[in-house]
Amino acid sequence: MLTILGFAMIATFLVLIMMKKMSPIAALVLIPALFCVLVGQGARLGDYVLEGVGNLAPTAAMLMFAIVYFGVMIDVGLFDPIVRGILRFCKADPMRVVVGTAVLAAIVSLDGDGSTTFMITVSAMYPLYKRLRMSLVVMTGVAATANGVMNTLPWGGPTARAATALKLDAGDIFVPMIPALGAGLLFVLLLAYVLGRRERTRLGHLTLDEVLEPRTETVLVKAGGGEDRPTAAAGPAGGSPGDADETFQGLDPNRPTLRPRLYWFNAVLTVALLTAMIMELLPIPVLFLIGAALALTVNFPHMPDQKARVAAHADNVLNVAGMVFAAAVFTGVLTGTGMVKHMADWLVGAVPEAMGPHMALVTGLLSLPLTYFMSNDGFYFGVLPVLAEAGAAHGVSPLEIARASLVGQALHMSSPLVPAVYVLVGMAKVEFGDHTRFTVKWAALTSLVVLGAGILLGII
Repeated sequence: MLTILGFAMIATFLVLIMMKKMSPIAALVLIPALFCVLVGQGARLGDYVLEGVGNLAPTAAMLMFAIVYFGVMIDVGLFDPIVRGILRFCKADPMRVVVGTAVLAAIVSLDGDGSTTFMITVSAMYPLYKRLRMSLVVMTGVAATANGVMNTLPWGGPTARAATALKLDAGDIFVPMIPALGAGLLFVLLLAYVLGRRERTRLGHLTLDEVLEPRTETVLVKAGGGEDRPTAAAGPAGGSPGDADETFQGLDPNRPTLRPRLYWFNAVLTVALLTAMIMELLPIPVLFLIGAALALTVNFPHMPDQKARVAAHADNVLNVAGMVFAAAVFTGVLTGTGMVKHMADWLVGAVPEAMGPHMALVTGLLSLPLTYFMSNDGFYFGVLPVLAEAGAAHGVSPLEIARASLVGQALHMSSPLVPAVYVLVGMAKVEFGDHTRFTVKWAALTSLVVLGAGILLGII
């Protein structure tokens, strides 16, 4: 019964948000509360929620201060050279813009933190997507999928969890997987190229000058098919001239928040912060808290200016933190009622005995739905040891099981249980349901490419 109710709860949540019948925050809170009552454990709902909030509180704190930190870095112009470089590469060509998004997301993902990746990627690319009137779900989908492949880095989380759960060396798991993960990343770039070509066909070309110079009049631009299409030069599609400030904020060379004399201080501070995060010198929430305080104090020494900067990013902070705490209700009920355990046991038990010698393949396939519907902790510490034990009974090495377990990460990064995805869709002003509908199929296909490459190369 718990298995059926668990799957029903997840399916209800996904259907309602993709059909836009409920907001993600409302769905994350009300649906698990209803199912908790249906399970007969309504009296313990408070305990489950508080436990979920306690588990996700450090993540919420990290996201809050990370948004403030990187928001300030964007305000003071730290990433302006990146934006200009990408613009010069893209040349207002939608195909190059999408490929540039994938490349930027992959490079920034080297820091091992999805939230950081999405904040920098969206901040750099959002103005260009808006000015070219490109589909924003293409940006979020490509960025999430590229980050998902790169999330398998040993300091990114999943590899370390797999190594810990199976008592293996993280290097022994990750290094042999590099060719397969490389194939996955190449597929993401190919996907970006195809999606970019589709956007180019739909929109045609603008010149770089037209992108960089906001204008108040409406002009006609030749689309790829030869027909004229109107474009609002002063702001985003459907917007008014007053929207121009938001659209060009990341490119405006004269905004009052710029601090060119402090550029190298901000650059060194950011590198030091990311280095400390990778080396785990302090917990990540503490690092971002200290970093945000330093960034505000040095760049904006006057109290009114500091308050203005915090207020400028308050919407993002509130939206993301609210979403994380709402997700705590979902995960708390899913875990506390035992639904996750029953779902995992049912899936593992459904594997035919004849598939025993192929448990690495089974693990790779199961990693797609399980890491999407469960947290990485739940999968790697709860399910992976069971799969490894079943594989060992048929002579399958735990190393192969561990490597196969990384396959689903491209899809995992768009899971409603991943806090970073709310940073992505929130900053990009994309509905979570729209992002899910667009991204899931491409992310799942990317995961299957990684799995196929791993099998063909003899890694899995």
